[in-house]
Amino acid sequence: MMNRTVMAGALAVALLSACSKSQPVAELPRPVVVQKLALSPVVAGALYSGEVRARYESDLAFRIGGKIVERQVDVGAVVKPGQLLARLDPSDAGLAAEAARAQLAAAENERAFAKAEMTRYQDLVARGFVSRSVLEAKETTFKSAAARVEQARAQATVAGNQAGYTRLVADQPGVITAVAAEVGQVVKESAMVMKLAREGEREVLIAVPERRIAALRKAGQVDVRMLNEPETALQGRVREIAPSADAATRTYAVRVSIVDAAPSVQLGMTANVILPDAASAAGALLVPSTAVFEHQGASAVWVMVAEGELVKPVLRPVTVRQYREDGVVIAAGVQPGETIAVAGAHRIVAGQLLRPVPRAVLAGVRAGG
Repeated sequence: MMNRTVMAGALAVALLSACSKSQPVAELPRPVVVQKLALSPVVAGALYSGEVRARYESDLAFRIGGKIVERQVDVGAVVKPGQLLARLDPSDAGLAAEAARAQLAAAENERAFAKAEMTRYQDLVARGFVSRSVLEAKETTFKSAAARVEQARAQATVAGNQAGYTRLVADQPGVITAVAAEVGQVVKESAMVMKLAREGEREVLIAVPERRIAALRKAGQVDVRMLNEPETALQGRVREIAPSADAATRTYAVRVSIVDAAPSVQLGMTANVILPDAASAAGALLVPSTAVFEHQGASAVWVMVAEGELVKPVLRPVTVRQYREDGVVIAAGVQPGETIAVAGAHRIVAGQLLRPVPRAVLAGVRAGG
């Protein structure tokens, strides 16, 4: 009887436990970042990334060697002509200037004495007390003393200039873009201390492979787009192409002047130079590099097919025309107006339902913090 009671209790507990188990919760669709494809002028040609530089840059250096005792500007400082940038210890240069002035004073005294002697002997010759040859010797002594005065004066001027060279001043308005020496450092004459980028024209320095040099030479105008404003096109002009290639990269340094540079174009910014090429731009789409992945040895993307409020990924092989820093140029496989996944492509499974999150909305959320 006792065993039956225990078994009945155990059965009741088991039934209650089974009833108390929660029902499995359906998994919510995962979010996926998507972007709608559209033709853009950004893809119109080959793209090269570079740095915004000033057309005129100067290496500033002291004209004499010495120990730096003062530096008044840092990188990024805007300077005016005549503004003091740095100063050397003036002790040695000051002593040299004083010594030169003392030598000039001594030479002037010698010249004054030689002139007085010459005048006195001219009177003696006129009276017939001394011969003409003695007067000529005094005249030669005076001329030598006068020449030594000119020499001492020139040396004093040089020494004075040397004392002034202990001050490094800006000769042009501009921006300090580099500082190569600090207070307490001993520098040699003509060793670069700072680099000054002058005000005025801005240009982009890019590296171009040899096969593109001929096209650049023929291009009358190129597009320049700042990395922080890729939709704004600035007019560019190829100003200079290096006559020889870099020994390490085998590319040519090309300087592209920005014709209509806005005040927002600052030194050191990253810019893209686009060489116009209508043939390569025809029918090409620019997509984020994270949207393209390799599948069975070929490039592919996930095209999103609408399923109500959700989307279903469909694998789509594509033909890649060019890999660039701002994305991937696709020549075939997708069409404008289609929506593709632009993040997490390797985690997507064909046929699963996903919740689309437009890339522009995600970027706005990140920007708003």
